[in-house]
Amino acid sequence: MAAGTATTLTATGATSSPAEARGDMGAGLLETSRALFGQHRRLGQLSPPGAVVPVLTEQARSLGRLTEHCGERTANALLNLSARYAEFAGWMAQESGDDEAAVRLTEHAVHIAAAAGDRDLAAYALVRRALISYYRGDATDTITLAEGAVNRRLPPRIRGLAAQHLAQGHALRGDHSACMRRLDASRELLQQDCPDPTVPVLGTTNLRDPATMITGWCLLDLGRPREAAALLEKACADLPAHALRNQARYGVRRALAHAAAGEIEHACAVVRPLLPAVQAVDSATIRLDLRRLSRTLTRYRKHPSVVDVSPDLTAALHPAPVR
Repeated sequence: MAAGTATTLTATGATSSPAEARGDMGAGLLETSRALFGQHRRLGQLSPPGAVVPVLTEQARSLGRLTEHCGERTANALLNLSARYAEFAGWMAQESGDDEAAVRLTEHAVHIAAAAGDRDLAAYALVRRALISYYRGDATDTITLAEGAVNRRLPPRIRGLAAQHLAQGHALRGDHSACMRRLDASRELLQQDCPDPTVPVLGTTNLRDPATMITGWCLLDLGRPREAAALLEKACADLPAHALRNQARYGVRRALAHAAAGEIEHACAVVRPLLPAVQAVDSATIRLDLRRLSRTLTRYRKHPSVVDVSPDLTAALHPAPVR
């Protein structure tokens, strides 16, 4: 990217004034960089996170360096995009099982965004940290962090995502009423969101019905597996085919809900086709639910479906080291 930009600067400088050259280069660079970010997000759905993190961090650095060749408006837009690369790298670091790197990269994204005048990403960083706490099983920390991102001055999307994690935190505590209230708030806030098509969307872009999916997710934590399974069945049917990471994440939780409800044969039928995707995306967070599923199925170890799926399930739980 940097080499290509240097070539563009040279070429435009030969036929245009410096200001015109910077303007032409800036528009093209922004368009290309945003398109690349979309491709990197798709790559993150298909690949082991450890392979994606170095690419994302280098892209963040490259965009920061390229701001030296641009006017103020383009430079700020590039810095904001650089921050989004760093934030996404933080999510991939969490997926690889490195929570410390996830927090570090997310905080780095906040500093980059602040340099461009964007203070909202600091609130979104609390949302990201709340998710890390959720996967650690820390309900109190999840709620405390997410509550820091529900300020009315923040954009509806950030507040809606924060409300989701508040709901998940209350679900971990077993508080059904508080969980449902927060889910209702999240649904309303996300419906108010009017995304800017020139700016990458914060959070997942592959959930067509996040309210149903997260409600099903929370119901399982609340000990209502049959209700959870019904909602997860519906929501998983709408997942895009290319989103392997999300297919694996929500599909494994769907299988776990069926297993917790005693529907062992169906749980095995759900998880079996997902195991290649689980291995491909190599997600530390998905394996948390996969371990829960394995422990649940162990209670039915003589069931023919469990006997049949156990070798592949064990292989998915213990991925081969990357060479």
